Amino acid sequence: MTIYLDVVLIENLCMNYIILFATGYILKIKQSHIRNIISALLGAIYAIFSYMQILEIYSTITMKIILSVTMVYIAYKPKNFKLLIKQLIIFYLTSFVFGGCAFALLYFVRPQDILVKDGIFIGTYPIKIALLGAIVGFTITVIAFKIVKTKLSKKDMFCKIKIYINEQSVETIAMIDTGNMLKDPITAMPVIVVEKDILYGILPNKILNNLNQIIGGDVSQEFYEEENIEYMSKFRVIPFTSIGKENGMILGFKADKVIVEIHENEEIIRNIIIGIYDKNLSKKGTYSALLGLDILEGSEENEPITKNSL
Repeated sequence: MTIYLDVVLIENLCMNYIILFATGYILKIKQSHIRNIISALLGAIYAIFSYMQILEIYSTITMKIILSVTMVYIAYKPKNFKLLIKQLIIFYLTSFVFGGCAFALLYFVRPQDILVKDGIFIGTYPIKIALLGAIVGFTITVIAFKIVKTKLSKKDMFCKIKIYINEQSVETIAMIDTGNMLKDPITAMPVIVVEKDILYGILPNKILNNLNQIIGGDVSQEFYEEENIEYMSKFRVIPFTSIGKENGMILGFKADKVIVEIHENEEIIRNIIIGIYDKNLSKKGTYSALLGLDILEGSEENEPITKNSL
C-alpha cells in the first residue's frame, strides 16, 4: 500500500480541526480559528512523525498525553488547571466519538485500505469519507451533549450575576429558569427578572418605590427631575403572563451589561433587559433573579472574560 505523507497531513489536519471546533462549541468557548489551526497542525505533524517512527518516544502514551494537553492549551488557553482538565476530558470524548464514526464509515466503504499503525489510522481511502465521519461525529456529539445539558442538576440551576448600570453594580444569585422566555416587545432583547430590593443600590429610590405609577403613567411632574431623567430613557414596559395573572406588566430597564458566572466561566451580556419584580421570587431567599436558559444558550455571541479583567 502506498502512503502519501501530504495526504496524511491534510486528513489529520482537517479531522483535528473539526474535533477542536466541536469541543469548543460544546463548551461554549469563544474560539480562534488561527489557534485551532495551529493546534490541529501540531497533531497532524505528530501523526506523521509517529507513523515514520522518527523517534521511538513519539509512540509512547506519555507523549500522546503531552500532545493532547498541548493541543487543548493552544486552542483554548484555559485560565486554570481545573478548566484545562475539563476541556481535555471533553476533547477526548469528542475524539473517541469522531474516531468511531470515521472508522465505521471507512470499514463499510473500503476496509481493505485501512492500516492501523501506533494507534493512527492510515490508508488510501478518500478524504471525503473521513470528513463525512467527522461531520456525523460532530452531529452526534452536539446532540448528545445538548440532551445532557437539559438535565441540569440542582447545583447547575443557580448562577451568580452582576448587573451594571451607570457605572454602578450589584451582585445577586439567579436561578436558571427554562420557563423564562420574556423579551422586550420592541427590541426583542431577553429579560432577566430581578427582585426590586436587590436594585436599590443602582437605581434611585423614587423609581423603585413608584413602579406601578410609572407603568400606569400616574406620576407627578416633580418625578421628572434631573436625577431621574437619565434613567427614564432606559426603561421598558414588559408584558408577561403567569399563573393567576394573564395580562401582567413589569417595568424593565436596559442594563449597560450583565456578567454571568456559571460553570467556572464568566461572560458579559450587553443586550439585556432587567425586569423589576416587586415581590420575592424565592420563599427561602435562595435566589433573587430568574435567568432564561435561552440567554445562556446564546452565549456564543457573548464575551467570555477572566476574573482578573473586571
